[in-house]
Amino acid sequence: MIQVENLTKSFSLSRQQRKELGTDAKSITAVNGISFTCQPGRIYSLLGPNGAGKTTTLRMIATILKPTGGTIRVAGHDVVEAGEKVRSSIGFLTGSTGLYQRLTPNEVIKYFADLYGVDKITFEQRKDELYTLLDMHDFAKKRIGQLSTGMKQKVSITRTMIHNPDVVIFDEPTSGLDVITAENIINLIRQCKVDGKTVIFSSHIMTEVDLLCDDLAIIHKGNLIHSSTMQEFRDQMKSDSLTQEFIRIVNDSGVTVNS
Repeated sequence: MIQVENLTKSFSLSRQQRKELGTDAKSITAVNGISFTCQPGRIYSLLGPNGAGKTTTLRMIATILKPTGGTIRVAGHDVVEAGEKVRSSIGFLTGSTGLYQRLTPNEVIKYFADLYGVDKITFEQRKDELYTLLDMHDFAKKRIGQLSTGMKQKVSITRTMIHNPDVVIFDEPTSGLDVITAENIINLIRQCKVDGKTVIFSSHIMTEVDLLCDDLAIIHKGNLIHSSTMQEFRDQMKSDSLTQEFIRIVNDSGVTVNS
């Protein structure tokens, strides 16, 4: 489970940044007092325009960034007070793979399994399951520098999931990928739900949201402007499509200040 309460994140601005942004403010608020809960066995989607605060929120959940205010509990642990326990229970996937080009997928996956203390038998079983799901066996021994973008993302996914985390965070996981690779990732997210994991993901693609999510929140300029189940979202729609409804909610939110 992920429990977020009154979460806030502010960043200090340098003189040059204030000049570029055309503001005299010494800080900017990227996330402004948001609260939500993600339940096990359900898929929670975090939506919002570029710069809304989605990635900042996910990075705080993953302990990469420290909240300015509010609290986050992941699998019962506070992200500030028990960061190591939180990190051991989550998998965090971003669109940036950050893989070492001279290693093979096998070497990368084994390295991360060792970091998480996965025993040899569990590692081999888990690796085979993920390689089969993501169709990775054919390139598992090639250097990562020789792989396509989609292949690299599959390696990154396996690295994220090799320790079988209870909580999984996907930050725009299919961005820029081909249709087949994107479908592999969608299938993985579905499997996470079947396995009873807590899943939160951000996406700009409303068709993915429609396919996958049980609950959703819309963030705009750091503020939570909508929160509901996916069924409630559909039932309350005033537009002809999910995308148009998302745009309507953002435009009607009245949120204009983010500092």
